[in-house]
Amino acid sequence: MKKTLLIVDDELNIRLLLEHFLGEEYNVVTKEDGSKAFDWLEKGNHTDLILADLEMPVLDGFELLVKLRDNKQTKSIPCMVVTGKTKTDNYMKSFRLGASDFLQKPFTPEEIKSRVEIILKEKVIH
Repeated sequence: MKKTLLIVDDELNIRLLLEHFLGEEYNVVTKEDGSKAFDWLEKGNHTDLILADLEMPVLDGFELLVKLRDNKQTKSIPCMVVTGKTKTDNYMKSFRLGASDFLQKPFTPEEIKSRVEIILKEKVIH
């Protein structure tokens, strides 16, 4: 059975690109901001991994991480930050808030596929 990925990014092109790169191996669900993603999860939907941008309207990636980690149902879902922002403070802040990985745009299809695979394998081990 295919694992499910939730992609959260306000840029349609990025959502489509990630869906294209990852759609053969995974069920891909996309949402355009953190609020819509969190609402989808609260309705009982399941994902094995969240890939979230940092800069989004309504609920940004940092706020989404906080909400995910504060919620009993979502706190154990791994989350990869995929952002165009520079590492500097964003990198450490992402990990402090519970991110599993941090990937800076632009990225290659091979890089994102391998990072997703590693996170999902680690999740099985734990």
